[in-house]
Amino acid sequence: MVERSEQDKRRARRLGALGYLLVRTIGSTIRLYVEGWEQIEAHRRAGTGAVMVSWHGRTLIPANFMRGMGILAMISLSRDGDIQNEIFTRLGFRTLRGSTSRGGVRAALEAAREVKKGAILAFTPDGPRGPSRKFQPGALLIAQKANAPIYPAGISAYPRILLPTWDRYLIPLPFARGAFLIGEPVWVPTEADKDDFARLAEQLEAAINALEARAEAIVRGRT
Repeated sequence: MVERSEQDKRRARRLGALGYLLVRTIGSTIRLYVEGWEQIEAHRRAGTGAVMVSWHGRTLIPANFMRGMGILAMISLSRDGDIQNEIFTRLGFRTLRGSTSRGGVRAALEAAREVKKGAILAFTPDGPRGPSRKFQPGALLIAQKANAPIYPAGISAYPRILLPTWDRYLIPLPFARGAFLIGEPVWVPTEADKDDFARLAEQLEAAINALEARAEAIVRGRT
């Protein structure tokens, strides 16, 4: 891990505390509709691993919902990752520092070992730097090595702010309607090759987008 100065560490702690306060304050007011969580909860109670994937820009709602559950989150080694690590730790997540774009296979294999031991991994397959809403293969490698299912998730809220960041990060306004939908599991065959990975990535990308579109309709009262 990159060594940080004391000033960097203090900054991460300070901004992380503010981020945690924001997540909890907004999260406590959201009128949240949740569907499909019983699938993840069954794995959590049985101690069997699973991977849940959603887009990088939609993490605030699930992070608040899953607080205190001991869910595993992979956090990048960047300075922004230091802040995120502080937030997620305060929310009661277990964190694994690294990413499939920095640290590559090593980070994926470490995550796979944790999932194989029974962890529920919350993963953003377009993170940590994008391209936005493009399913990168890291989650597939983790699930394959752990022999665990991948659950796509779609999240939305309205009214909200979409930040001018690469991932168009969504921040619900206080008392917004929210929706957190988890779809059907996808398994990665142990013998899957590069072509299979590409097909499964397209399948999961489409599944997340479809769930998110449905979540959007729910929060806008169109269903």
